[in-house]
Amino acid sequence: MTLTLGFIGIVTRDMGASLAFYRALGVHIEPGQDDAPHVDGKLDDGVVVAWDTIETIRGFDPAFEPATGGHRIALAFDKGTAAEVDASYAALIAAGYRGHVEPWDAHWGQRYATLLDPDGNSVDLYAELAAN
Repeated sequence: MTLTLGFIGIVTRDMGASLAFYRALGVHIEPGQDDAPHVDGKLDDGVVVAWDTIETIRGFDPAFEPATGGHRIALAFDKGTAAEVDASYAALIAAGYRGHVEPWDAHWGQRYATLLDPDGNSVDLYAELAAN
């Protein structure tokens, strides 16, 4: 049996705010879904990202409580170049989203930055640094 990733799921308090953030990041999400209880979007490589409202999750898990005290999972997006990491981070900050760690050259050889989505999930942007 081959193991394949079906989708990445995000539980959100505010569907419209979450979709706006991920659209600004570059995730393709069909318009007109900001009030939907469940939404699917697709990355350029075919990976599906799905969003569910808290109410949707509680529909089959009545005891569900959102995580508190920091993120439990992080999403990391390869932006291709260090310049694109910087530009994407700056554009998202200018659009009013929360930065967490400004772009920096990580010791493991990547340009790296972290933002927080509207639900406080960690969203990393990275790119391999050019070899010296």
